[in-house]
Amino acid sequence: MDVIVIGGGIAGVATAYQLRAAGHRVCVVERHATVAQGASYGHSGVVLPTPLDVWFGPTFLRNGRQSSGGVICKTGFTGHARNFVKRLASLHGSETFAARYTLLRPLIESAQNALDEAEGRFELEYEQREGLLYLVRGSDEWSLTQPALELLRKFETPHHVFTPHECVASEPTIPADPPFAGAIRFDQARVANCPLFIKQLKQVLDTMGGVQFQTGRTVRAIRLENTRAAVELAPLPDETARKREVEVISADAVVVAAGAQTPKLLAPLGFKLPFHPVRVHTLNAPVAHEECVPHSTLIDVARRIAITRTNHRLRISGGAVLQRVKELDEALPEALTEEALALLGEASRDWAPGAARISAALAWEGMKLLSADGMPAAGNAGHARLYVNAGHGPAGWALALGSARLIAAQISGTAPDLPAETVEALWPGRD
Repeated sequence: MDVIVIGGGIAGVATAYQLRAAGHRVCVVERHATVAQGASYGHSGVVLPTPLDVWFGPTFLRNGRQSSGGVICKTGFTGHARNFVKRLASLHGSETFAARYTLLRPLIESAQNALDEAEGRFELEYEQREGLLYLVRGSDEWSLTQPALELLRKFETPHHVFTPHECVASEPTIPADPPFAGAIRFDQARVANCPLFIKQLKQVLDTMGGVQFQTGRTVRAIRLENTRAAVELAPLPDETARKREVEVISADAVVVAAGAQTPKLLAPLGFKLPFHPVRVHTLNAPVAHEECVPHSTLIDVARRIAITRTNHRLRISGGAVLQRVKELDEALPEALTEEALALLGEASRDWAPGAARISAALAWEGMKLLSADGMPAAGNAGHARLYVNAGHGPAGWALALGSARLIAAQISGTAPDLPAETVEALWPGRD
């Protein structure tokens, strides 16, 4: 089959790879000049989420806490964003949280298998490193992590629970004062360079053939028919007035994997996704003192801020801002940007003092999609020619590979490697 994939981030390129592996011909349409220029560019690097850093559950937006919990919440008292926050609160109970993560777990395993397969087959090197250390500030937060620890034991995920003393012994760069509650270490969990992986996977596809990349092209609309699908492309900026006509490319199916642009592309078709966008931030700071740089990637559990080394810089990612829908197309007010970046700088000083020159850091801001039920949207979107791969959130970029596997199976008419209840939970048309 011929398939159009909209989006050249991790979701789009992973989808193209899985479709080509299944024997389909693919055209990837990306609005930027090259791949990995959107939200994938600023990813923290955490490859797959654990129960401790999924963006739902007991430690996320607990009791409506705002910046103290790592999320700046400016949703007002009514509207879609406020309802979204209330629905997230419904996942705080340990039983509900466990049920949702149990549905997500097969997708995590599928994604890990897909990543291992691509990495081994093509000998990819994209700055992979093992070792994640999750840090818990206070006793209240420690009690909130217990449902996540129970899930780790249930799924027999290798990990170590550290007292503060054991944590400092394991990672001496972490200050023992002020005191903190404890830590959880994953020796086998990985961090990697997401944009580099995407570019290497594109090179693989270029070599394989059967995949065409149209970069610098913006999709204006999606057309759906019984037997075909098509996308309308906006004219190129340098085209003459005579040639400025709508260009249409058609295929047997369309996969929308356009990140935060996905809801806008689907809205004219009457299709609504169960997402709310969240702005996330990253500081890329030069290393200040080599001896202060942590050996492991550090993650502040409650604030969901990750600190990881990338060559001669420290990448500090998080600083989420939730806003009302009508404000999302506007630039973030300077005061909110400063507040978000201040959270990142504070985390760096708390957990890796002296490691980064925050004053010389380069800031990045991007938009990611969060679902109210903690699941991405992956699979057929209610029309035989339309599919979606979006909403994997800020933690775990490789989840997109598992979703891509599901879509490739559905388009090919083969059985997916996920249980039926997980496929249902991923359905893009759910409430």
